[in-house]
Amino acid sequence: MSAIAIFVKTPGLSPVKTRLAEGIGEAGAIEFYRQCAAAVLAVARSADVGPVYWALAEATPEAIGHWRDEAEIIPQGGGDLGQRMGGVMNTLIDRHGSGMLLGADAPQLDAGQLRRAAQWLEGTNPRNVIGPARDGGFWTFGSNHARPMKRWTCITYSRPDTLEQFVQSMDGKAEWLKLPTLTDLDTAADLAPLAVELQELQHPMPVQRHLMEAIESMEILTPDP
Repeated sequence: MSAIAIFVKTPGLSPVKTRLAEGIGEAGAIEFYRQCAAAVLAVARSADVGPVYWALAEATPEAIGHWRDEAEIIPQGGGDLGQRMGGVMNTLIDRHGSGMLLGADAPQLDAGQLRRAAQWLEGTNPRNVIGPARDGGFWTFGSNHARPMKRWTCITYSRPDTLEQFVQSMDGKAEWLKLPTLTDLDTAADLAPLAVELQELQHPMPVQRHLMEAIESMEILTPDP
């Protein structure tokens, strides 16, 4: 069993997809974010590898009420991104033996890859899973062993070399499974490659087909000359 935590922010309480909003407008970015989060949740559940949680950025009753009907909640807690990811991962490992972290910005993930990762993490030796992102980061990380928080916080995130830093920091003596590289949705320029990756899915879920249709309807994919 390998639990999954999907990192989310609550629209209206935290800034959501501000760079994407520069290309498609704030309302469009928020709605697309909601659809992406729903798609990631649907795929994670269809993988059927263990419990699926929201890793929630805000600890307010309003935020909890917004998300709790769809999945159980793990608070991200405070600190920088590394500290929050490390805390959530260690919680998953303590509760379930292994865990995977996902974001809401790679809705083109495939349930088969999550099942492959969960099976890999069943090994008794220290094992990690990484899903590289095209921007130099990663769209998922999974592990079956906890590590000191300093290994999470010494990394500079949101950089072209974040993945390289991360693997070096987490490596130790662990074995690694590398998953396919995907596009993280950060800006309007990412919509076109995201659409291609959605179209390449052999068995897209209904929510993923809906995302394809939504992207096709966005005129920003063909910028004015």
